[in-house]
Amino acid sequence: MSLRKVVMKRRDFVKHISSATLVLLGGRAISLTAAAAEGLRERASLRFAIASDGHYGEYGTEFDRHYENLVSHITAFHQDNKLDFCVINGDLIHDEKDFLVPAKKHLEHLPLKYFVTKGNHDKVSDAYWQEVWGMPVNLDVRMRKNTMLFATTSNEQGEYLSPDLDWMKSKLESHKGQQNIFVFIHIPQGKWTKHAIDTPAFFDLLRQYKNVRGVFHGHEHAEDGVRMHDSIPFMFDSHFGGSWGTSYRGFRVVELLKGKSFLTYIMNPVEKINQASF
Repeated sequence: MSLRKVVMKRRDFVKHISSATLVLLGGRAISLTAAAAEGLRERASLRFAIASDGHYGEYGTEFDRHYENLVSHITAFHQDNKLDFCVINGDLIHDEKDFLVPAKKHLEHLPLKYFVTKGNHDKVSDAYWQEVWGMPVNLDVRMRKNTMLFATTSNEQGEYLSPDLDWMKSKLESHKGQQNIFVFIHIPQGKWTKHAIDTPAFFDLLRQYKNVRGVFHGHEHAEDGVRMHDSIPFMFDSHFGGSWGTSYRGFRVVELLKGKSFLTYIMNPVEKINQASF
């Protein structure tokens, strides 16, 4: 690869990265410039992407184009920055059961493994969800020294719910020997934001397990930052579809570094947004 091509790739990365944060062991979060974030990236031992809120089928939106753009942008990122997997964290469709299969057809073009969580607009039964995706609504996955917990926070009626805390406790206990646990749920369980709910028992459970390193949310289309609670970062990724939210449609990336710290940032393929501050 020529030096010019390397420089151009780095410039392109810096141009489209926003809200970069370094999370250290112990939970301290440091806001980074795009250039500083770029300098850490070659040390990543695990890299994954998270997007949410595609709202396939929402009237008045270009939902097919939004899905095509997401697949295109993640594919391009993956070609230059190998991802181990990606997650679509809820509200894949907009209310109607018949939208689920065409939404999946778009995601089948992703060139890597992906996982999905169920959001409040994914108004299908848990059984149908598993039939389409081939995975249950609550799922634990080990990847080397890391565990990912994917949990539903809604039902067929679209109610805002807490995750199944008995299931989550059993999985946290069975994976307590892992180096890191990352949790993926659609609806925030703390009333930090307009559309969140309040589930103190969720936070009481997480604080018992020191290897819980981060929680990822969708649902809040206008949120793309990181909120700290009990030394755990709770992260948002705005939206890639739907009729409202941030002015851009992007996705979050997490890169696990040596020493149990990790770098996370928003990739914004369209326009630059302000750096997050903490």
